[in-house]
Amino acid sequence: MEKYKLQVKQWLKENRARAARLLQLLVRENSTRGNESSTQAIVIEKCRQLGLTLDIWEIGGDELTNHPAFCCDRKSFEGNPNLVAVLKGSGGGKSIILNGHIDVVPVGDEANWEHDPFSGMIECGKLYGRGATDMKGGNVALLMAIESIIASGIKLKGDVIFQSVIEEESGGAGTLAAVLRGYQADGAIIPEPTNMKLFPKQQGSMWFRITVTGKAAHGGTRYEGISAIEKSLLVIQSLQQLEKDRNSKITDPLFNKIPIPIPINIGKITSGEWPSSVPDTAIIEGRMGVSPDETIKAAQLEMEECLKRLCQQDEWLQEHPLKLEWYGGRWQPGSLETNHPLIHELTESYLEITGEPPVIEASPWGTDGGILSTVGQTPVVVFGPGITEIAHDANEHIVLEDLFTASTIIALTILRWCEIVEE
Repeated sequence: MEKYKLQVKQWLKENRARAARLLQLLVRENSTRGNESSTQAIVIEKCRQLGLTLDIWEIGGDELTNHPAFCCDRKSFEGNPNLVAVLKGSGGGKSIILNGHIDVVPVGDEANWEHDPFSGMIECGKLYGRGATDMKGGNVALLMAIESIIASGIKLKGDVIFQSVIEEESGGAGTLAAVLRGYQADGAIIPEPTNMKLFPKQQGSMWFRITVTGKAAHGGTRYEGISAIEKSLLVIQSLQQLEKDRNSKITDPLFNKIPIPIPINIGKITSGEWPSSVPDTAIIEGRMGVSPDETIKAAQLEMEECLKRLCQQDEWLQEHPLKLEWYGGRWQPGSLETNHPLIHELTESYLEITGEPPVIEASPWGTDGGILSTVGQTPVVVFGPGITEIAHDANEHIVLEDLFTASTIIALTILRWCEIVEE
């Protein structure tokens, strides 16, 4: 084993510039929702050059859209395919899925960026651009890990299943499609930007919309109306209390350094059409966090009961109940025991490369890991290069040294997990 690990480490050390160039190519392509094809084409060509067995398809169909875990408002996936590329093992070893998403969030106000959001600019050891951290850097770490094994002439017993999927940022339809296509494994690594921490548990989440009804009136006689904005304040207060109650039940030490393990975030409020009118409607939209150890349905029921109690306490809301809708994005929670063999192998590889044990925490956000674990019955660890705090922010970037380190750790983990065919 030692000589093979040395070969892989040496190859990755000698090909750092190659990794940076590949990431530049990916970042320079705008792969926001509905525009994934050009970036995916680069990944497909890379996998073809590596000699991997390719499966390229456009997701969709009744099996996907009717599945309980499917949640997506996208009408068409045409022209923007999923990719699975397999390095087939000889048999007898454990298989592994290496899952990365190719879609990125919008850039926001470009005036807040120091460089073009799709420049791939390298400055002071950092590569800038939308998706550099979330998560094209992680994808490159996976590809370089696979290439290092192939280039070193190493044969594995277990299969390595690389996935480049669409739609992660909008609820995970791409990964769900891959699971329904039959891709499962003995373990999986998702290289989301974890600041090089290991996340065996992932928070789930879902979007909600609450419609508040009021009664219109002239602003000069506002006492004749019922302000939907004022009633929405009661809703927000109830949701804040619900957040406190839900988080008070969480005792898992993996959440110790996370101030609010499963937040309820109010992201958007719309109400009113005229300053001199009492608004008769307010719409509150937000995101509800889901504990790794609870179901989506159980979390939904808690919010439904919370709002029902509020309506019972308010005379107006008794007559005009709140309307709650679950819409848009939804991410399944995921959980893996910290003593799982995959955690052990990844920890050993991390320790070998860095000289220190990894930090193991719970994820503060949702990933496709919930789909792989709950639907695909595949144990998942989220671990990758990139800075969690700037993933969707302006001036997104990745520290290239972290990318190189993560790639080496993942490569060694693959060798340990899949096992080597000894010469």
